[in-house]
Amino acid sequence: MKYFVTGATGFVGHALVKKLREQNHEVNASVRDPSKARDLQAIGVKLFKGDVTDKESMREAMQGVDGVFHVAGWYKIGAKEKNDGERVNIRGTRNVLELMQELKIPKGVYTSTCAINSDTHGQVVDESYHFNGKHISEYDRTKAAAHEIAKEFIAKGLPLVIVMPGLIYGPGDTSTLRDNIVSFLKGNLPALPDQAGNCWAHVDDIVQGHILAMEKGRIGESYIISGERYTFIEAFKLASEITGKPAPRTLPPQMFRVMSVLVKPFDGMMPPTYTSEGLRVIAGVTYMGDNSKAKHELGYNPRHFREGWGETLRHEMKLLSMN
Repeated sequence: MKYFVTGATGFVGHALVKKLREQNHEVNASVRDPSKARDLQAIGVKLFKGDVTDKESMREAMQGVDGVFHVAGWYKIGAKEKNDGERVNIRGTRNVLELMQELKIPKGVYTSTCAINSDTHGQVVDESYHFNGKHISEYDRTKAAAHEIAKEFIAKGLPLVIVMPGLIYGPGDTSTLRDNIVSFLKGNLPALPDQAGNCWAHVDDIVQGHILAMEKGRIGESYIISGERYTFIEAFKLASEITGKPAPRTLPPQMFRVMSVLVKPFDGMMPPTYTSEGLRVIAGVTYMGDNSKAKHELGYNPRHFREGWGETLRHEMKLLSMN
């Protein structure tokens, strides 16, 4: 098959195009700077200079493909500059789906997120759940808006499937989760909030979920492709067990909520994790999704968290030992 992929230089997109090439699919990818994606070119990915914020820049790359994976997204919790959330997540999604419609692409997979539901307050929700409150972060808000845009296109007949990952981890991550792992391994992660939790999935399982959605997903359906549910404290206690490093202390979520208010005037000077938004997102918040539908309909079968988490920790430990 021949696929077009957005976000091919990102954490999930990069792993996805590598897997697609391993399976002997042709892959076209729009990248902002082809000179920085030579590793993709080396494995046979055809690069096109383009960006999701510029609809016409993707037209040639999308022409004549069998399917589209729209993976590109803005994910910056606590970032000072938030305009890219609107540009990439909302307008970029509309651009990709409009072009897919114009070019009559047979099928697409759009990467949404469990974060569209913001805080589930400990409840494990499925694809039928709809959040109506105020979103915790600009990422949550803009991805929720993009999810609704995808549903609008589906209602107009676009052959699209939506996948909803939870928290994605694994070698190659560049998010604040990776920063926390490195801090933990160095003994610099002092405390984590009690109760805050997520549904964790290894990046390679997320990639497999995308491919299964393209091959088996029912048009118009959404699939939560999360993994096992762990609080952050549970995850880092397991990390302590695996690595022998001391586990971080536990603090009540109320402390993080109070801190989020106190630091707001200083957001411009704080690192992302310690901005008002960064603290709010981890203050006892849960992003919990049920992957039963993906398991039943797609054959999705993510690895056990202990296995993937251990691999990720060992990878980071190796990198630290080399520096």
